[in-house]
Amino acid sequence: MKSILAMVPLCLLLALAGCAGKRPPAPPPPQNLPPTVWQRIDQDIIEASVAAAGSANDYARRSMRVWKEQVQQRTENDFIPWFTGYWTQQWLTLKVAWYKMHNGNGQEPAEKRLGLYLQEQYRERVIDPVAEQINPEGIRDRASELYLQLLGQQLATIIQRYNAPPEQFSQRLNRIPIIALGPPDARNASLYQLLRAKSLDQQLAWQSLRQHLHQQAAKAPGQTEAGLSSVATQASEKLGATLAPRGAASAIAAAVGKAAGALISVAATGYGIITHDREQPQMVEQLRVILNVALNQEWQELMENRQSGAMAGVYYLSGQVEDSLLGSRSQEPLLIRLPP
Repeated sequence: MKSILAMVPLCLLLALAGCAGKRPPAPPPPQNLPPTVWQRIDQDIIEASVAAAGSANDYARRSMRVWKEQVQQRTENDFIPWFTGYWTQQWLTLKVAWYKMHNGNGQEPAEKRLGLYLQEQYRERVIDPVAEQINPEGIRDRASELYLQLLGQQLATIIQRYNAPPEQFSQRLNRIPIIALGPPDARNASLYQLLRAKSLDQQLAWQSLRQHLHQQAAKAPGQTEAGLSSVATQASEKLGATLAPRGAASAIAAAVGKAAGALISVAATGYGIITHDREQPQMVEQLRVILNVALNQEWQELMENRQSGAMAGVYYLSGQVEDSLLGSRSQEPLLIRLPP
């Protein structure tokens, strides 16, 4: 990963390094600034943070739309034809019958076991292939990097606007704990440290933040790595219930209590191809509606969940910046106001 500083204007690099290059015409030497001016600088930093977060949100939303479109496309082209196919239905009929025969002795109900199987199939056929190109976790990381890049660019403008002493400005950034996940101290980092990092991926604090967000995602419903296929999870019970009207119930009833050979024979016959062809269009439409509703809910959760969604890293970083600067003025007349 390229250094964030590589994407920040040169004037900020010089300021953060505490030195100034020779440029014609030479700017006036930095002056010691009174507290009221530093308050305005703090306010400008917060406004810059809000603006950078807004731009990162635009990126995340656009990227998540691409992810959603690709998931919908693979669902339509792969999973729905597979699930509604004649031989898949025969196979699922057999599986449900088998689950029913072996129900009990601590086994999960047949509907739940079928749901787990469909969830696994959905992940293998849809979620994993899409993730090779784009995925919510990667979008979350890139949005966080973009926030830092844009914030760094705006800090350069603030330095020029107030002609702030570079050393004092650097010290101020170093007092902003943008990542605070320690102990140990290596899991903490200031805004100054992240902007100067040659590689974010080599920063233990940055790695800790990514791990923290991943753990938060694992706790959130529908947000675990397997839960990216929650589209199938939410639909599994309804999909399992649709087997009965198509002949699965009679196959199960005939199979329970009989030998496995009779079970296979009954389940394999299932219902005829003619019946399947007649019912398939309705089955396809029903499945399409269920999965589209579930995908819309999943997308909304990924965009709106502040702890684990696509913007979770940006919310964490910007929250640290704003809380730090607001808290530093808690004993003085507060001039900083966040926009709604």
